[in-house]
Amino acid sequence: MVADLHWPRMKEGRAWLSLVTTPLQWVVDIPARVADSLSGVVVNRASLVRENETLKSEAMILERKVQQMAALTAENIRLRELLKAGERLNPPSRLVELIGVNPDPFQHQVILNQGLEDQVFVGQPVLDAGGVMGQVVNLSHYTSRVMLITDARSAVPVEINRNGFRGIALGKGTLGELEMEHIPDTADIQQGDLLVTSGLGGRFPRGYPVARVVEVIRDPGRPFKLIKAEPTARLDRSRYLLLVDYRSELSQIQAEPEHE
Repeated sequence: MVADLHWPRMKEGRAWLSLVTTPLQWVVDIPARVADSLSGVVVNRASLVRENETLKSEAMILERKVQQMAALTAENIRLRELLKAGERLNPPSRLVELIGVNPDPFQHQVILNQGLEDQVFVGQPVLDAGGVMGQVVNLSHYTSRVMLITDARSAVPVEINRNGFRGIALGKGTLGELEMEHIPDTADIQQGDLLVTSGLGGRFPRGYPVARVVEVIRDPGRPFKLIKAEPTARLDRSRYLLLVDYRSELSQIQAEPEHE
């Protein structure tokens, strides 16, 4: 300390000493720098993990919203189709929702969310955007049970839209199949013909699509042929349906002969 205070050349010696000790200082500082680097890596990794988890959760939320949007879009399309179908109907119609399906495989029935309290009546036709689905067969206060046209007990009076030939479309207990039996072999029925309600029997108003002919089976040994048809309604997919109140139209038709 005395030499450093009174000997001017001691400053140069201190400079050389600092030069010699610099590598030692660098070596001594290595652990601290390594610790800082490792700390930064750990912190960055933890931050990346948290950010990754956040992005994953946000992606899942967005995916769920996209799925909801897809479902809402499809639902809007179905509702638009129903509204268009409703506009084509002459009798008043009402939108209802399917809330249940009969689990019995031998009974093709569905349950709707409206019943006696909503002025639903037995025999009321039920349609979707594609055509006739069935008719109401049982009622409670707030629900109604509908027998589909493919039920083995169902029989719908129909006619060929192309030429007006009339027959009965029978349910066979298979969801996508209807049949017309005992059809004369000379009847003009072709594959692709549209079957519509004929209005006979007083259950369904005339002109509603029921099915499309998919096969004409001829038996050379018999005077009749068998017609197989596929329902135009989406019996296993439609959720929103239309209840048609045809009573005013039916009463008007029945009253017309009295005025003549």
